[in-house]
Amino acid sequence: MLAHDDIGATRERIETPTAECYIEAFNDINTDPKQELIVVDEDGQVAGCLELTFIRGLSREGMVRAQIESVRVADHLRGQGVGQQLFEHAISRARERGCGLVQLTSDKARPDAIRFYEQLGFTASHEGMKLKL
Repeated sequence: MLAHDDIGATRERIETPTAECYIEAFNDINTDPKQELIVVDEDGQVAGCLELTFIRGLSREGMVRAQIESVRVADHLRGQGVGQQLFEHAISRARERGCGLVQLTSDKARPDAIRFYEQLGFTASHEGMKLKL
């Protein structure tokens, strides 16, 4: 699903068998207690997924925050509540872990995703920047 949109198609690889870089990343996420991969299963198939990372910082009195990344929903299931399920679970996990906020970034080229996040209550409170290395 990472490569199933215009943006992902330019930066992800679809290979059989799965490229080693993805297997290594999955193993790192799977063994890191500060990361979770949340998956919605629909009849044995991945319907949607996201990565959830718990970050403790010095600001906001040492608050722990949850960072959501790599949100994907299968094309044929968009608009059917899969994304809502993913976010409800992620927010619940963030509360269980004592997080004070949940944050995410979204590519400006994904206006539908941005609208979805706003409908969930997220606000564009900061200007995000990235530096490609």
